[in-house]
Amino acid sequence: MAEVFVIGSGGREHAIAKALLRSPQVTTVFCAPGNPGMRLDQIETVAIAELDFAKLVAFAQQHQVALTVVGPEVPLAAGIVDYFQAARLQVFGPKQQTARLESSKVFAKTFMRRHGIPTADYQLFEDVATAITYSDQASLPQVIKVDGLAAGKGVTVATTHQMAQQALQAAFSAGGPVLIEAHLTGFEFSQMVFVGGDQYGLLPTAQDHKRLLNQDKGPNTGGMGAYSPVPQVTADILQETVEKIIQPTIDGLIADGLAFAGILYVGGIVTPTGVQVIEYNLRLGDPETQILLPQLQSDFYQVIVDLLQGKQPTLDWQTTDTYLGVVLAAPGYPSKPQLGVPVPTVAGADYASVGGTPDQLTSTGGRVMLVADHAADLKTAQQRVYHQLDQLALGALIYRTDIGDHGLKASD
Repeated sequence: MAEVFVIGSGGREHAIAKALLRSPQVTTVFCAPGNPGMRLDQIETVAIAELDFAKLVAFAQQHQVALTVVGPEVPLAAGIVDYFQAARLQVFGPKQQTARLESSKVFAKTFMRRHGIPTADYQLFEDVATAITYSDQASLPQVIKVDGLAAGKGVTVATTHQMAQQALQAAFSAGGPVLIEAHLTGFEFSQMVFVGGDQYGLLPTAQDHKRLLNQDKGPNTGGMGAYSPVPQVTADILQETVEKIIQPTIDGLIADGLAFAGILYVGGIVTPTGVQVIEYNLRLGDPETQILLPQLQSDFYQVIVDLLQGKQPTLDWQTTDTYLGVVLAAPGYPSKPQLGVPVPTVAGADYASVGGTPDQLTSTGGRVMLVADHAADLKTAQQRVYHQLDQLALGALIYRTDIGDHGLKASD
């Protein structure tokens, strides 16, 4: 029997911990730093910051944990896997060098170009004056990306040259370099992959909703909801994604000496000329994880153990229902979320930026929880979630009321 350690504090880590607890091989799941909402599901939270590698390793050694799973991108980019491996601890996630596929947009773009993986054309700029000169004569819309991690909020789709100029000035004020990409039009989707060296297995397709407001308006966020599977991603599109993106990416990682055991997340878009990569992540998505892992019928702990050993894992997914989740956030999110706002206690919810006690939670940041449900079709799953939300005393919390509508257009 195994004790398992999860690193992180958000809804994604809550869902990971719950999935691990379902394994008959797992007795205890610790989560550092976790949040008080996790304790509703018998997850043991540990007051160690996710970047305090020395204390995290010491805790893992002291408790003889069999496995550590890293949820967020920041500790991965900072080298937590290297640190744990140096201490001879089993850890699931990419080393710092491989995590650059997410932590550096420039690294990811040059990787894709080197390995012939379809993605938008781009130009790289090291100073704001040159970037603005280029932008002013380039066609619109333009996609402006900061090079480093930005919690899902480092991308601007500029529809005017003035908007592009403002985005470039803001990006360079945070430090360069900055990419200006050609704008891709099409249908976006998330395809996550369990990876263990040259072995891999697909998770169901999902679609995240990045914008704060209905109809994809308002500022970018970390994600306001998701549903899975995605009706627009047909078997043919999935096959094309595997052949043109996933397999070449895994082959490229091996060729570049960057093979790993962890998650490859392809942010894809179906364009008129085929599937292309918008971005890579090297960890499970949030909020997609919260509606993906509940679909896994295999033993999640064993899946990870097999991947770490370079074995092909057994992956059994439910195939009858659609899953849908809606994120609730504190007012003022994403720019200045209010702190101390009451957050309801809901059985089965995945909690994120909350403090207090399990029976009296309050906001400590932006996204505070996700409420999910599932049904035989997308429309019914959507209705069930929003019916749940209608029954709750949500106070000032904000959320979108159109999660899943993109998929319903395909059904219509």
